[in-house]
This record gives sequence, structure tokens and C-alpha cells, in this order.
Amino acid sequence: MADLLRDAARAEVMPRFRRLAAGAVRNKTGPLDLVTDADEGAERVIAAGLAARFPGCLVVGEEGAAADPGLLGRLADADLAFVVDPVDGTANFAAGLPLFGCMAAAILRGEVVAGWIHDPLGDDTAIALRGEGAWIEAPGGGGRVPLRVAPPAPLERMVGDLSWTYLPEPLRTRVASRLPLLAGTVGLRCAAHAYRSVASGYLHLLLFNRLMPWDHAAGWLLHREAGGHSAGFDGQPYSPLRHGGGLICTPDSASWQEARARLLEA
Repeated sequence: MADLLRDAARAEVMPRFRRLAAGAVRNKTGPLDLVTDADEGAERVIAAGLAARFPGCLVVGEEGAAADPGLLGRLADADLAFVVDPVDGTANFAAGLPLFGCMAAAILRGEVVAGWIHDPLGDDTAIALRGEGAWIEAPGGGGRVPLRVAPPAPLERMVGDLSWTYLPEPLRTRVASRLPLLAGTVGLRCAAHAYRSVASGYLHLLLFNRLMPWDHAAGWLLHREAGGHSAGFDGQPYSPLRHGGGLICTPDSASWQEARARLLEA
């Protein structure tokens, strides 16, 4: 899978980085929801590669699901499915910013069992296998770096990436007003790099509202296998079949409880 993501990025994504032709960037649902020729081309390559390697598997790509909304509903009944985000961080990619990634996750009868987040610029892949840990691997298996979340810390010492833009009111205003409680915040506009950063121990906290599986399945498993704790705003475990309800990722359960209480509660 790492090789497949790398091949797609080399063939379809990197040749277009900072070289997008006129008309190669389009709005889907609004000004913050973009698709480019790179997204569509990379998804075609990845989907074809998966169909060849795993005959009969279900492939749910972000762009495929946009074209066929019924595709997402088939995820719950699939024996083996792959969710794919061919270019996560499309707004960054379209703006020429070097913060984007290619993501995929394997889902076995509704459970996330493997995840991959490839960085086309760094040319390495963060990999997680259920029960086997998480690591970053260079091309050709040329060295593995184990991933581990940051040590637990009080909220005042946490650095986080909080995607408050998509929160409903009054939660949106409440969370935005409480960002100064943290030691610092970043806005990467890219779940791929946010999850890689929190699994590597460079961030303590992630907060999301929208939970489309191509954006979160791979990263959620990466964070969990790196030792982290996460749950929805209501405390329920993450599931790729659940597309709302928010998600908070922290180093452990106690810091999750503190983050939820101090950031979300009235």
C-alpha cells in the first residue's frame, strides 16, 4: 500500500504541484472544499491498484463518493474495504503550500485494521497496523522510526490543532474563545499531517467535528497505535461508520477528559 500511494503521488500529484493548469482546481460544496486534477488522477491510480491486488474489495475514495453518494453507505456491509483520500489538504496543495498527504485505510467488516499516510514531499509513509504499533517507513523498507505520542500534560502545556471552523454554534464560538487556554495552537489545514504530528509527539491535541472516513480512519489508528487516546465528543469510541459527533485525540484518557471539559462544556 505504501508503494501504491507513492506511485500515485509521483505520477499524478507531484508533477502538478505548483504547476496546476487553468481550470485544474474546482469548488465542490463551497470555497473551502476543493478538488483538483491531481485528486482525481491519484484516486484513479490507487483504486485501480487496489482492485488488482484485492479483487472484489470495496474502494471508497473521497472523489468517488462525491460522484456517487451511495458508495459510502456500502462501507458497513463490506468484508474488505479501503477508504482513500488521494490528496488530503487539497486547499494547501492548490495554494502551493507543502502540507498535503495521501491517505488510505483498510477496513475489515467495519473495523479499521491498517492505515497509511504518505508524505509526497518527504517521500516516507506513516503506517499503523492494528495491535502491531505505528511507525514511519522510508521507501523500500529503508529504515523504520517508531511513533509515540507526547507525554500527558495539563491543558496549559498542550499544543494542538483544533479544527473549530466546522463546529456548529454555539460550540464553534465557545471552542474558538478558549484556544488561549492552550500553550499554543496550529492550523495545518491537513488531517494527514495533523495525525502524523500528534502520533510523533509534536502535538498533544487534535479536535475535529466532521469525520468522513477517508479523512480520519488512517490517522485515528496511527494515533491509537502510537499510544494515544481518542473518543467522540460524547465519549463514544471512533468508528469509520460514524461521520459526525466530533473527535478529540490526546495522549491519554485523563488529558482527554480535561480537554473535553475545558474546551467544550458550557
